[in-house]
Amino acid sequence: MENEKTQENKNLLTQAKEENSAENFWQNLVQTGFSEQFLRIGTYVGTIVLVGLVIFTMRKFVLKDPKSEVSRQAVLAEEAATLTPEPTPTTQPEIKVPAFEAVDTFSASRMRRALVMHTSIPTRPRVDVLTYTVEKGDSVFGIADTFGLKPETILWGNSSALGDNPHALVPDQELNILPVNGTYHKWREGENLQKVADFYGVAPLAIIEWPGNDFDVYNFDVENPEIEPGTMLIVPGGARELIDYGPPRIPRDNPAIARTYGPGHCGTILEGSVGVGTFIWPTSERWLSGFDYNPGANHPAIDIAGRTGYSIWAADNGVVVYAGWSNYGYGYLVVIDHGNGWQSLYAHLSAISVGCGQSVYQGTPIGSMGSTGKSSGAHLHFELSYLGQPVNPWNFLQ
Repeated sequence: MENEKTQENKNLLTQAKEENSAENFWQNLVQTGFSEQFLRIGTYVGTIVLVGLVIFTMRKFVLKDPKSEVSRQAVLAEEAATLTPEPTPTTQPEIKVPAFEAVDTFSASRMRRALVMHTSIPTRPRVDVLTYTVEKGDSVFGIADTFGLKPETILWGNSSALGDNPHALVPDQELNILPVNGTYHKWREGENLQKVADFYGVAPLAIIEWPGNDFDVYNFDVENPEIEPGTMLIVPGGARELIDYGPPRIPRDNPAIARTYGPGHCGTILEGSVGVGTFIWPTSERWLSGFDYNPGANHPAIDIAGRTGYSIWAADNGVVVYAGWSNYGYGYLVVIDHGNGWQSLYAHLSAISVGCGQSVYQGTPIGSMGSTGKSSGAHLHFELSYLGQPVNPWNFLQ
C-alpha cells in the first residue's frame, strides 16, 4: 500500500512539475512579448494540418482515379456485350407528313377569292377560222357580238352563204367565223396579190404575215405567190362594199326604175300627197325584235317587234311608189315617197292594203305585219331615207 501511495505521489508531483513548467514557459513568452506570435503561428500550422487531413480523406473515400474508372467502364462494357444478343436490323419507321392546311392571311373584313376548281389558262389570240352552226333565234349581230367581231365581218366571211344579206340567216346553216375583223377571200387563178390587197384596202404584207394563212414569210414571192386556186385567205382589216338589197330611190316621176327589184314596181304616177317632215311610229309596238340600225352590216333599218296581223300605217303623208313582192328578201313590200326628199319602206308584210300611185296620209293603214321573205319571225322592217341616203329611224320617229 505504501508503495502504491508513494508512486501516486510521484505521479502527482511529476504532473505538478509539468504544469508548472508549461505555466512558466507561457509566462516567459508573455514577458518576452512572443505570446501573440506564437498563437498566430500555431493557428497557421493547425489550419494546414486540418486541410491536409480533409484532402487525404476525400482522395481515399470519395474521389476515384479517372484511369481506373475508364478501365472499369470498359470491363463492364465487355461483360454487357457478351450477355446482350446482337440487335436485329429494323426498317426505318415511315414518317407521316402532316396534312397541308391553307392559312387564310386575309381577315374577315377583307374580300375573299371564290373557290374555283379548275386551272385558269390565259386566253390566246385565235388565228384560224372556226365553223359555227346557226341556231333558232340567232342573228348576224348576236353572233358577231358573241365572237367579238363586227357584223359586217360575219357577212364578209360568208359571202356565198349569206350574200351580204343579214336576213339570209337560217337555222342549221354553217358559218365561217374569222379570227379577226376583216374579209375572207377565195383565191382565183391568175390573181395578183397586190391587186387583191388594194381591193380590200390593206398592204400585201398583212395577208402574208397572218399566221392562219400558213405562208413562209421568209420565202414568199409577192409577184409570183404560187397560191392554189380555191385557197381561202384571211384578210385582216380588209373591207369592201356590201351588196345593197334595198330598192333604189323610187321617184314619183319614174317609179319604173324599180322594175328589176320585183313585181311590185309601179308605172307612171301623177302628183299626190306631200309629207309634213315628221314621222310617227308605223305600228303599235316600239321595241326591237332583233336587228337594229346598222348600215355597215347591210341593215339600214330597225326591226320593230309585233305579231302577224298587227296593223301597219304610213309614218307620214305621201304617195305609194312600190307595192308588192320583192325578189331580194323583203317579202311583201310597200315604199312611200313623201315628196320632200324623204322615203319610207315597210317590209316582210303579211298583207298589203294600198296600191301603186295611191296617196296616203299619216296614220293611214297600208298593210299587216308578217314574216314574208327572208325573215325568222314576225316583225316590221322599217327604213327611212333622205335624198337616197339611209338615216337612223330612231332619230326621227316621234
